[in-house]
Amino acid sequence: MRYLHTMVRVTDIDASLRFYNLLGLNEVKRMENEKGRFTLVFLAAPGNEDAKVELTYNWDPEEYSGGRNFGHLAYEVEDIYALCQKLQDNGVTINRPPRDGHMAFVRSPDDISVELLQKGESLPPKEPWASMPNTGEW
Repeated sequence: MRYLHTMVRVTDIDASLRFYNLLGLNEVKRMENEKGRFTLVFLAAPGNEDAKVELTYNWDPEEYSGGRNFGHLAYEVEDIYALCQKLQDNGVTINRPPRDGHMAFVRSPDDISVELLQKGESLPPKEPWASMPNTGEW
């Protein structure tokens, strides 16, 4: 058995691609299915193309609720503070700031929870993160 991908449904493919690109994921494959009326976009972190996220965009509007109870996506990052700053500078809410220099949570435009974990040892606590409260759910 081997891991293939995690699928999440998205309502705005452009907003979702902007978000996942900010995280550092790149598009590695795209499939348009006119008969099924959907688009699949596969994303992966550079050098880790075997661990994909599949964004499924259904062309006909749907409202998604409760069906995303798979938990969260998790990514190991080189510098959790730098990535959180980049995300925040681009309008992404840091739901669980990296107060411990190790873990943070953000949400995609479609409310998918994404866990960010510092590669290796935790970074020393640093402001403004160390005293920043949680925002919303994570």
